[in-house]
Amino acid sequence: MTSGEDRPFGSRPSQTNSSSAKRRSPLIPTLVVLAVLVIAFVWVSQIYADVLWYSQLGFVEVFVTENLSRIGLFAAAFLIMGICVYFSLRVAYRSRPIYAPDNAVQDNLNRYQAQLEPIRRLLMLGIPVVLAAFAGTAAASQWQPVLLFFNQVPFGEVDPEFGLDIAFYVFTLPFLNFLIGFLISVVIISAIAGILTHYLYGGIRLEEKGLFTSKAARIHIAILAALFLLLQGVNYWLDRYATLTGTGGRWDGALYTDVNAVIPTKAILAAAAIIVAVLFIVSAVIGRWRLPIIGTAMLIIVAILAGGVYPWVIQRFQVVPSEFSREEPFIERNIDQTRAAYGLDEVEVSAYNPTDIPEPGALDEDGETTANIRLLDPNLVSDAFSQLQQFRQYYQFPETLNVDRYEIDGEVEDTVIAVRELNTAGVPDGWINEHVLYTHGYGIVAAAGSTTEPDGRPTFIQSGIPSTGVLGDESNYEPRIYFGEESPLYSVVGAPEGANPIEIDRPQSEESDQQSRSTFQGSGGPDVGNIFNRLVYALKFQSTDLLLSDQVNSESQIFYDRDPVERVEKVAPYLTLDGNSYPAIVDGRVKWIIDGYTTTADYPYSTQQELQSATQDSLTAEGLATALPPEQVNYIRNAVKATVDAYDGSVDLYAWDEEDPILKAWQNIYPASMQPYSAMSADLMAHVRYPEDLFKVQRELLARYHVTETEPFYSNNEAWSVPNDPTLEGEAVSVPQPPYYLSLQMPEQEGASFSLTTPFIPFVPAGQEARNVLYGFLAADGDAGTGEDGVKADTYGTLRLLDSSGQDSAVGPGQAANLFNSDTTVSQELNLLRQGASEVISGNLLTLPIGGGVAYVQPVYVQSSGDSSFPVLRRVLVSFGEEVGFAPTLAEALDQVFGGDSGAVTGDSENVGETPADPAAPPVEGEPTEGEPTEAPSEPATGGTDDPAADLRAALEDANTAIQDGQEALADGDFAAYGEAQDRLSDALARALEAEERQSGAAPAGE
Repeated sequence: MTSGEDRPFGSRPSQTNSSSAKRRSPLIPTLVVLAVLVIAFVWVSQIYADVLWYSQLGFVEVFVTENLSRIGLFAAAFLIMGICVYFSLRVAYRSRPIYAPDNAVQDNLNRYQAQLEPIRRLLMLGIPVVLAAFAGTAAASQWQPVLLFFNQVPFGEVDPEFGLDIAFYVFTLPFLNFLIGFLISVVIISAIAGILTHYLYGGIRLEEKGLFTSKAARIHIAILAALFLLLQGVNYWLDRYATLTGTGGRWDGALYTDVNAVIPTKAILAAAAIIVAVLFIVSAVIGRWRLPIIGTAMLIIVAILAGGVYPWVIQRFQVVPSEFSREEPFIERNIDQTRAAYGLDEVEVSAYNPTDIPEPGALDEDGETTANIRLLDPNLVSDAFSQLQQFRQYYQFPETLNVDRYEIDGEVEDTVIAVRELNTAGVPDGWINEHVLYTHGYGIVAAAGSTTEPDGRPTFIQSGIPSTGVLGDESNYEPRIYFGEESPLYSVVGAPEGANPIEIDRPQSEESDQQSRSTFQGSGGPDVGNIFNRLVYALKFQSTDLLLSDQVNSESQIFYDRDPVERVEKVAPYLTLDGNSYPAIVDGRVKWIIDGYTTTADYPYSTQQELQSATQDSLTAEGLATALPPEQVNYIRNAVKATVDAYDGSVDLYAWDEEDPILKAWQNIYPASMQPYSAMSADLMAHVRYPEDLFKVQRELLARYHVTETEPFYSNNEAWSVPNDPTLEGEAVSVPQPPYYLSLQMPEQEGASFSLTTPFIPFVPAGQEARNVLYGFLAADGDAGTGEDGVKADTYGTLRLLDSSGQDSAVGPGQAANLFNSDTTVSQELNLLRQGASEVISGNLLTLPIGGGVAYVQPVYVQSSGDSSFPVLRRVLVSFGEEVGFAPTLAEALDQVFGGDSGAVTGDSENVGETPADPAAPPVEGEPTEGEPTEAPSEPATGGTDDPAADLRAALEDANTAIQDGQEALADGDFAAYGEAQDRLSDALARALEAEERQSGAAPAGE
């Protein structure tokens, strides 16, 4: 019996039924469609989130322009590559010869053809599409050069070789190189695709007589070869101009060999390539390959000889034996163009012959400088800010603070300033705590830069909770910090009108355990009040809480991308941003100020610099500051000043250097995203400063390019170096000293200005010891304010260089540090300060051209052991020539150096001879340190002995013990013990001052 006998009439076999059911099952197609839809929704939602972010900030044109440019370039490159490869494949296939296989090779090819035939159409479409996608992606990344080309602005300056406007090299040449390079790749890939297809289908085959090519294949290859050679000819021609930005010689730019050998041979090669291209076209007509093959071989030989051998011969036998005479005009070009490209062509150079003999009263005329000599080191006092002004574990201060200046009682004073930001590590765990309740930091904290409290703590001019001080209070400035360098990943803020505030605002007071609450007012982020936007951001941040939490309401906004630098990077992707953003109270708001640079590596004859290496110093090496990225540039301008509002995150871009052609081109591209600097308020102008990273790049170049004469420049015998930081400890430390902000009056300057400064020493060859004498001192004028809205000071940005290179007796920073370390009195007192496990910390070493010479000032801090300790200023070191002063105040140290009366008015002059009072410091929040407070020692002996040195040592020992006892008592919250320790400290300091006065009367420090 067959299997069919048991089946009902008309039924099909069960196997057929099962197979048919599987074929008709909609599950798999449905799942595929759903997966595609989900992926598409996620992708589109992220684009939508970006649109919301840019729209809220008012920079949607940046997002649209960039992405439309990318899409347009991708589409153009995709179509060009795809169409060319497709037609190359199709032409090769349609012109395939028809024949019977006559050997094993052709028989194998036929089998391959048979195997490929079922998917041939798919391959002929798929291969061009894949290649086109790669080409489109690569082309889309070149959106900036393309936009700059179509929106370029003339520089108004021409290069010294071809007489073309600099804009040709900066805007046109990069675009042409990109275009020619892309077209060459299209031709090469199309040729490879066509040749492989011809070979597979017999249009090209190997025979006993040699290589056979069909007529169609020959024409096809000849046309592609001709196109390649024509493009290569254009490439050779453009290479002539590229020599002006070359970096292969001892100096950047086209040198003698380039001008006399490389540029002419490139022109010859361009003509030769065009001639050979014509020969290929002729071969396609006459059917013979001899002429194009010979032409190609000759082109290769000419390229090797003319492009490599001939320039080498010129360099070796003409240039090397008489290098200076041959290269002199090109060295001059390099000097001039480099100085122009980096803004060094208007440096005001003054000869400076510093005296090394301090005279009494020598600082009478330097009052503006000495009054603002900064004793508070912003790189050391973060712990003091934290211990004295943090108040809660969910606040924090940055590791490095900033220096700014404010007008106080009619006088402009340097200040060390920071914002009290939110510390997410101190926020209790939980989504609501981390993203809804704890959303912002609170308040500006600022301290006077030129003075401290008698016990060495910072003198705060703006502090506390609520925020109060000479800079304002909650009635006239907004202290809440929603956008900062340490803000949370995202926060959800906002509530309907009348709703109870839920955001933790701040403690009601410094001592209170109660928290004030607030609600963000205004517009600071995209709206998440509707379910769709909540879903979009739930996907973006992968958070179901954001979608489901009842804390998200109809008026909620979401804040993210909150770092000021990150926000400016997104709205101005064409800028290179300074590594240091700094806060300032401007017009009643806390504003982050960021400097933006326009750069290029295509300025002719200018020396290239790597930004990362040029901006490295001791602060970046220790992670206290951020260096610029490893980008090669040979032109830089501080083109933009940007601000980010710390409360609502709004970003303003101001065109600062309105003469910069690169900035003008970007303004053509983004006409609505930038304001003129005339829109800046007078208050904002008053806090603009000269940018630090630009100054580092300029000083690195100026160390050599302060020389404008070709002969000494060539011999390098007048080159300088930036000195290494002498405050670093350890062997073989060779990290440049950072520049320092100071209010400084340079010699021959009418008044003091807020300046960025750096010293120079003689050039240090690799592997040799530095001659640490002062050869130069550079100050950049950073005062832009005039007191009027939108008016920039004419002197802003002026670079003033004091040249003392003819005086080998001027002490350099390293020598000054050695004088401090080798002075017997200084060494003894420092050893006393180190007793009791205390650490002595050297502050920044400031170089000051005052008193007709060069003075060095260095604050000395002492930090006791313990988790709650912080550095306090205990002494000030001063040197002038070979004289050293070491005293509790700057005024006293200067007097020691300048014969008992320096004539200076300093920020701490009022502290001279004063007995320190009990500072009554507020309690420090945080976990208590381990251990019990030590017992108070017996009362120190009062009065003095006949040995002032012994009295001084005893007093310092008592003071050190009192400091440690006070710190431990403060950490444990024992304010009675803290007050008793402060009384002992006051008495010990008074005795130390009295003993030091008696000792200095006998033998000043340094003698």
